[in-house]
Amino acid sequence: MSELSVDHLGMIYELPDGGSVEALKDVTFDLDSGRILTLLGPSGCGKTTLLNIIAGFLSPTSGSIALDGQPITGPGQDRGMVFQQGALFEWMNVSQNVSFGPRMNGRDPAETATRVQDLLNTVGLGEFGEKAVYELSGGMQMRVSIARALVTHPSVLLLDEPFAGIDPLAIADIRELVSHLKERGIGVLITDHNVRETLDIIDRAYIIHEGEVLIEGSPSEIVGDKDVRRVYLGDGFQM
Repeated sequence: MSELSVDHLGMIYELPDGGSVEALKDVTFDLDSGRILTLLGPSGCGKTTLLNIIAGFLSPTSGSIALDGQPITGPGQDRGMVFQQGALFEWMNVSQNVSFGPRMNGRDPAETATRVQDLLNTVGLGEFGEKAVYELSGGMQMRVSIARALVTHPSVLLLDEPFAGIDPLAIADIRELVSHLKERGIGVLITDHNVRETLDIIDRAYIIHEGEVLIEGSPSEIVGDKDVRRVYLGDGFQM
């Protein structure tokens, strides 16, 4: 079983004027394989910064991250990242997008082609390999992004606001796909601010407020917490 461990993570951005901004403060949590965890909070609370540190794109000011006990110090194939709104190469077709990483790393073309087709089947796009990305809906593009993130056999999948900008039917498809990945033993970490779309499929939630964890708990514990309602959900929130 794989475990992602985030230990007392902090991040301070130095500003050109000599000042600084503390984006993250003493964030700690664990994510086991076959579990879904979400980081919830308003825009600017530090969610994406945290995800980029876990992905290895940023170095934290303090604290550490480890996967299976091994420190994470940069990007790695053991973590698959799905960027907000997909970030696909629009001039490539679907298969070219999914196979981009292995092709750049000199992987065997035949092996890569088989892996890509298997993943497209998994995300429900088996017949769309030659389709231009710009011709796809937002929900379909998100599924391509998930397939691209999975191509290196990661043990952890990082999703940055996967439900943003897609229609309700597509949201249902992505939710079902994420639940399927959990059943396959992949640990999934989701950042989002769409509470209803996220809480139904996760095992544990962390509310991020001004760069630190306000509360952690099960979906029912999160929804029922008075501080979460005060600073984030609002008193009238209903699941």
